Formats: sequence, C-alpha cells, structure tokens
Amino acid sequence: MSTLRYTKDHEWIRVEGDTATVGITAYAQEQLGDVVFVELPEVGKQLTAGGEAAVVESVKAASEVYAPVAGEVVAVNEALVGTPNLVNEDPTGEGWFMKIKLADAGAAEALMDQAAYDAYVEGLH
Repeated sequence: MSTLRYTKDHEWIRVEGDTATVGITAYAQEQLGDVVFVELPEVGKQLTAGGEAAVVESVKAASEVYAPVAGEVVAVNEALVGTPNLVNEDPTGEGWFMKIKLADAGAAEALMDQAAYDAYVEGLH
C-alpha cells in the first residue's frame, strides 16, 4: 500500500500510478459524528485542487469534501450511497469517496505526510 498524504481540510489521498483514491480522515469523521449521507461527484467530472468534490452529511452537520489534487473523477464508491456509515467505520479504507486520474502526477507530494498531519491536528486542540 502506498503512503497517504493529507490536506488541511482533512482529506486523505493515496496515489497509485496515475490514479489517486480520496477520502476523509479519521479526525474528520470523528468531528462529524455519524455519517448519514454522502453526495459523490459524477464520474467524468473535472476537479480542481481545492475545489468542492463531494458532500458528507452527518447527524451534526453537512460538510464539503475538497479535491486534494486536480484531475478527472474515474470512479466513485457506490457503497457509500447505501451504507454511508462506512466513512465512520473505515475512513481510510472501505470509506473512500472517489478515485481521480491525476492531472499532475507529482501534485500529491506537496501535501502533508502522516507526521505533519498529526502535528497539524494536534495544533487544533
């Protein structure tokens, strides 16, 4: 498994070749509480880095999920439509949101690694 990278908006990205899997972090799902609905982007949608890509709703709030990198949505996790709580149960595994064909293969390198993200989250408390 390749390394996860993180954004300040609490998305994670796992790059494999020219495709990246994207979801929200364990911290993000803890802050949201029980996820009850996920709105996924259409396959084929062009995303810009930092642009809105999806919406996640919980019992507490609705929140945008931003694209960590630019590219084209090539797959979405249809399992989330019927079972949105997968985001709570396994945020960096079965709870992934979308797969993006990268516009720039090196774009994810600019994002935080695990240690930097952990330090960032620690600073939020």
